[in-house]
Amino acid sequence: MIGLPKRNPRSLFLLAKFEVVLIGPIGSGKSTIAALLSKRLGLPRRSIDEVRWKYYDEIGYDLDVARHKHNQDGFWGLYHYWKSFEAYAVKRLLEDFRDCIFDLGGGNSVYEDDGLFEQVRELLAPYAHVILLMPSPDPEESMRILNARVDYEVDSHREVNEHFVWHHSNYDLAKLIVYTKDKTPEETCEEIVNWLRRGG
Repeated sequence: MIGLPKRNPRSLFLLAKFEVVLIGPIGSGKSTIAALLSKRLGLPRRSIDEVRWKYYDEIGYDLDVARHKHNQDGFWGLYHYWKSFEAYAVKRLLEDFRDCIFDLGGGNSVYEDDGLFEQVRELLAPYAHVILLMPSPDPEESMRILNARVDYEVDSHREVNEHFVWHHSNYDLAKLIVYTKDKTPEETCEEIVNWLRRGG
């Protein structure tokens, strides 16, 4: 891939389709960095959180079933009910949009079921710029940082986010891991742009 010219990085996108996919746990900075990259690269931002319920409904998301799962097994029960819908939402988001910055939700890149994980891995395989945002190479330190950033409604939300940090999915899907500890969002954005300029 052609390197990004220093003064005009968007010129690359005149030559070929170009997407950046941001993944990571809750509170890792995906939305903030997506907005900065969108402005810097002149590409629209597409957040899965803005469209996921529409996609869920396409394959029969049932609010009554969701409530039952939550009442029976707590947030973890609801979380597991969501997984097949989350994988489908990734598929539909990638089908509907091109040439943009994708901001996936914390759960959209973590799958306990091997079949769902393989589906999402195949969907993301053609995308050269799948970037995992993580506070630190040390998962325990990452959790301390995320816990200080995120106001969890219940303990199970924190537990799910810890699961996102430790699970293999994010690490296996990423083409680049950017550790954000002690960096401003602008510095993280610059690190990503420099990686893209070098050919990603």
